[in-house]
Amino acid sequence: MNQQQHALLRGQFPALAQEVNGHPLIYLDNAATTQKPQAVLDAINHYYRADNANVHRAAHALSGRATRAFEDARETVARFINAPRSHEVIWTRGTTEAINLVAQSWGMSELKAGDEILLSTLEHHANIVPWQLVAQRTGAVIRVVPLDERGDLDMAAYLAMLGPRTRLVSVAHVSNALGTVNPVEQIVAAAKAVGALTLIDGAQAVAHLEVDVQAIGCDFYAFSGHKLYGPTGIGVLWGRTALLERMPPWQAGGEMIDRVSFSGTTFNSLPFKFEAGTPHIAGAIGLAAAIDFVMEQDRGLLANHEEALSDYLVAGLQQVPGLRLVGEPGQRAGAVSFLLTDIHPQDAATLLDMQGIALRVGHHCAMPLMESLGIGGTLRASLACYNNRDDVDALLAALHKLSDFF
Repeated sequence: MNQQQHALLRGQFPALAQEVNGHPLIYLDNAATTQKPQAVLDAINHYYRADNANVHRAAHALSGRATRAFEDARETVARFINAPRSHEVIWTRGTTEAINLVAQSWGMSELKAGDEILLSTLEHHANIVPWQLVAQRTGAVIRVVPLDERGDLDMAAYLAMLGPRTRLVSVAHVSNALGTVNPVEQIVAAAKAVGALTLIDGAQAVAHLEVDVQAIGCDFYAFSGHKLYGPTGIGVLWGRTALLERMPPWQAGGEMIDRVSFSGTTFNSLPFKFEAGTPHIAGAIGLAAAIDFVMEQDRGLLANHEEALSDYLVAGLQQVPGLRLVGEPGQRAGAVSFLLTDIHPQDAATLLDMQGIALRVGHHCAMPLMESLGIGGTLRASLACYNNRDDVDALLAALHKLSDFF
């Protein structure tokens, strides 16, 4: 991607044109949430200005338009992840709710004492705590796959841990803390060989990698809109039809029912069985616009741009005196974590913010990972398609100043 092409792409994100604390904004907190292109803002604005109505439940024109846009958004998501059927796409509030849905519906109805759930040391709290709650109630056992010294999943240990008691393997596609890209196809194939189901947390993957759930072979795939240039409060759970049909409803109310009486209730068909109440209509429409924006780009060029920029960032960080990279995985996407020897991470982040540089500091909702590394947290710079070398150079220059000063 040449500079002119990238400038045109970057220009579609209005928030990036602002100043913060008297400096041009350098936004490097994309693993937490991405900025939104004008197309997404326009799609949300159009819905509320022209088509604001509830979906599926009225015969008037506005509801008809809203329903068509809402269900077209579901089709867009299905195409984006190569789902076989759009009714396998369940709207959620985000990755967290999607994982909780599987945990509470499938987990509570299928798991029993002694069954094993395999997670990895890399997991976000959203892919740990729901399974802990289920394990406490069912007697299931959580086992944790360790990492190697680089920050990659220890695949030999993983394969050794699989067995007849393994019922579910639930892992991140990409680590939000280290940027590690897990070999999900290999992970899924090995789980299938012992009869286990698989859930992939794709929150950090969908903005960087082309995701094909059929090629991966998983049983569930979850992601959030706001990490894919879309709105907050909207996400997706994709699951195989046969599994979703067997799973009991999780939340109850309107839309997820077929017929209600005080003598009993029958439930709606997929996907509506898992979509109780008025959905986040504007969020779904905004997410579809974000996906359209991504699909309009040359994804190969975007991937090459992000990979080259990530390599440039890592190489530059290695030249900062007193800076230590945390994790050097074989394949990385998006996030780079690091520490400065003489500066507390929170202090460093505050000083960077004073120069208009936004990045993340803390445990990144991955406290077990930090504990395994023997640290309390890190500074994390995370990239998106709109970042460029100027952004990275600004961060590196600021870090050199901090290193020299302290």
